[in-house]
Amino acid sequence: MSSAPNVFADAGAYLVDAAQRWTLFFDAMHRRGLQYEQHMAEPAPNVLDYQAELICDGRSLPRPVNYLLARIVPPEGVATDAAKRPFVIVDPRAGHGPGIGGFKADSEIGVAMAAGHPCYFVGFLPSPVPGQTIEDIGRAEARFLEIVAARHPLAEGRPCVIGNCQAGWAVAMVAAVRPELFGPLILAGAPLSYWAGVKGVNPMRYSGGLLGGSWLTALTSDLGAGIFDGAWLVQNFENQNPANTLWTKQYNLYSKVDTETERYLGFEKWWGGHVTLNGEEIQFIVDELFVGNKLACGEIRTSDGLQVDLRNIRSPIVVFCSRGDNITPPQQALDWILDLYDSVDEIRSYGQTIVYAVHDTVGHLGIFVSGSVAKKEHEEFASNIDFIDVLPPGLYEATFTPKTGTDSDPALITGEWIMRCEARDLDDIRALGGNDLADERSFAAAARVSEINLSLYRALVQPAVRAMANPAAAEALRKLHPLRLSYEMFGSRNPMLAWLDTAAEKAREDRRPAAADNPFLKAQEQVSRQIVESLDGWRQAMERQAELVFRTVYGSPVLQAAVGVDATSGQRPHNAAKSPLHAELLARKIEELRAGFGRGGLLEAAIRGLLYVGSARGGADERSFQAIKRLRRSAENAGRLTLGTFKALVREQFFMLLIDRSAAVQALPELLRTQDGEAKAAAFALIEQILAASGALQGEAAERLVEVRRLFGVDAVPVQDETADEAPVEERPRGKLTIAARRGE
Repeated sequence: MSSAPNVFADAGAYLVDAAQRWTLFFDAMHRRGLQYEQHMAEPAPNVLDYQAELICDGRSLPRPVNYLLARIVPPEGVATDAAKRPFVIVDPRAGHGPGIGGFKADSEIGVAMAAGHPCYFVGFLPSPVPGQTIEDIGRAEARFLEIVAARHPLAEGRPCVIGNCQAGWAVAMVAAVRPELFGPLILAGAPLSYWAGVKGVNPMRYSGGLLGGSWLTALTSDLGAGIFDGAWLVQNFENQNPANTLWTKQYNLYSKVDTETERYLGFEKWWGGHVTLNGEEIQFIVDELFVGNKLACGEIRTSDGLQVDLRNIRSPIVVFCSRGDNITPPQQALDWILDLYDSVDEIRSYGQTIVYAVHDTVGHLGIFVSGSVAKKEHEEFASNIDFIDVLPPGLYEATFTPKTGTDSDPALITGEWIMRCEARDLDDIRALGGNDLADERSFAAAARVSEINLSLYRALVQPAVRAMANPAAAEALRKLHPLRLSYEMFGSRNPMLAWLDTAAEKAREDRRPAAADNPFLKAQEQVSRQIVESLDGWRQAMERQAELVFRTVYGSPVLQAAVGVDATSGQRPHNAAKSPLHAELLARKIEELRAGFGRGGLLEAAIRGLLYVGSARGGADERSFQAIKRLRRSAENAGRLTLGTFKALVREQFFMLLIDRSAAVQALPELLRTQDGEAKAAAFALIEQILAASGALQGEAAERLVEVRRLFGVDAVPVQDETADEAPVEERPRGKLTIAARRGE
């Protein structure tokens, strides 16, 4: 037990440390306020860590918007390749300012440029152009992509577009209407299916129903004289974690003020960069997406009547989400697949390739700003974007395993991880959890109630509110928002902070932190944990109560009947329409492909054989594609086979195998009828080399390779294991390894 002098010494050391930390804490808050004032005074505030060159100002377009297209200038020592497709990062306009995709060196922009890709950034100004709509923004983003593609005529493939959070659904809508503009589409933490979630886990989806729908959004916009303050969206995010908002974030700064200040200020620069939206914009977002959930089922239409159907997207869709994300849980990121498709075969029938990756722990913001995520998932996506682009249609899960010294052909691995795309089924999406039929009815009832309440508000209340509102009062309300006040109260206009600069400088000069084993410091940590646990307990109780109220009210059969939701039907109230025309076109395409089983030449035969054997593995990893790229670079006539041509051939041969695998495989000799033995041996050697890049073949894959060898008519040469006196362990064909890139050669 400590003696009394030691207790007094520990207490004294702690009090000095605490006083200095309080001084430095308030100094950090003062710097935060000054940073906020400076940031908001900039004409185009952002938190990009890179120099950017303005390419197109959206205010100059026929339908002007406050969006900008900028080229990211590669920093010194970083070179981009004109032959590689450009990346376009689109930041979310969810109350914060732009720049989170390039917030630091280890970011989406950073890893894309490190992989040699030119980078562009789509950001926005703090205030919207009067009258701009979500549709106008979509048209502007389409124009931006046209400009980017025109600037890179030598690039193989259309631009890869990354949509972060709320930008994800925005670019997905554009891709559904203008699919020809897009290369692979990466949706990072992007909600597309707003009703989805797990009971007891994802409470944010109940907010719209508990507030009576979107009438409150309309009221807020009307009080803002037609402008919606994005700070309210940020407030909604903060309300999801009161322990962090009310305590942890500030306590972490206070307890680690010597090392945490710069990181804290860097994040707060973005978190406090509040922007505004037009009332029409936020009303569309809430009515059509947050409450209505219409995007996932193709129920949104443009002003000229064009249906926004995600099934029209022709480029691969990469969905990156996390189980630790309480803003966009995996169900909201992925359940649109269940809304649109009945099976993986239906996904394939639309020619769609969907790849998803589910992180175990990272939170919503960590998807965009975590250095570990950038150096793993985003780096692998950037390095292997062409691999993703040529995957056959279907549903895949991207998995990442660490690179080791024992990997097969490690030179084919682009980073520190091996990316593999494993074939998945819709049941794998369902296994993540989601809504049952009763849940769907409850959310459908909430959407109907929202429509009714909004109509009543517009008829009975809105005229009076709009008559009272004016720009001056609206601006005053925005300045009085609690989040803005939390910055401005520590800014330059607070006369009570005049002493702080001198006191903080003295505290830094005479800094005396308490020892790590100081009992008072340990008591401080214990109190902090208790506060966090109390706030977490309060949050969990409120979430349980909110869920109970929502399910009790909107799960009522009487309310559902009153608003037109059939509580007795066994059908989901929210289904994507099926197109008879699509079924007819699909049947015609199948007949065309079936008639072409025997048409083609050596290249078609090689790709068909490669797909036939490789499909037995249940997926593919990056090494196989890197082997193809290496061979394509070194082989004669390889330049004639572009990435687009290769992708088209892969899809055609894949569909043939999907239609009638046996007939397609048995037609291989017909494709090879004009080839001599050396050419067939070379093609088979190519197949074998590509497959071997991912490791030795086993089981059914090995059996299929033997079958393909027989159909190619290639003699085998036994290769003995030099370390054992056993039977041959491998066979390789004779023949010179070459590749012909023209069809039929």
